[in-house]
Amino acid sequence: MQTVTEQDYRADILAMDSDADTRDLLRLHLSGAGYSVRLAEDAVSAGHKVLERAPDLLLADVSLPYMSGLDFVAALRADETLPRFPVILLATTAENPEQLKWAHGYPVLTKPMVADQLLACVAHELQFRNL
Repeated sequence: MQTVTEQDYRADILAMDSDADTRDLLRLHLSGAGYSVRLAEDAVSAGHKVLERAPDLLLADVSLPYMSGLDFVAALRADETLPRFPVILLATTAENPEQLKWAHGYPVLTKPMVADQLLACVAHELQFRNL
């Protein structure tokens, strides 16, 4: 039986965004950087994926159908049975990213994202999980 060493481990990132093109770009940039990527188009799909396996990091679009990314994160945090993992919010400039950051305490990336900024923010947040 082969064991996975810490060096072989690829951080698991769950990226939820209602826009298919944005999800494709997230997958392209993140998997290209060596991360394992799971995608969700809304909070319902993301919720199922979190229950299957908690991610190492969540990228959450602020504006989603059914339940906003902020409400989804709040629901995750309220469930004490779920492990804690870093969250990065994805927002448009119209959603006032600076206000979101100060009000909720999570890093906020503005869409459309610059790949280098995305990867730097993800790496920074994951370092606290020793990944």
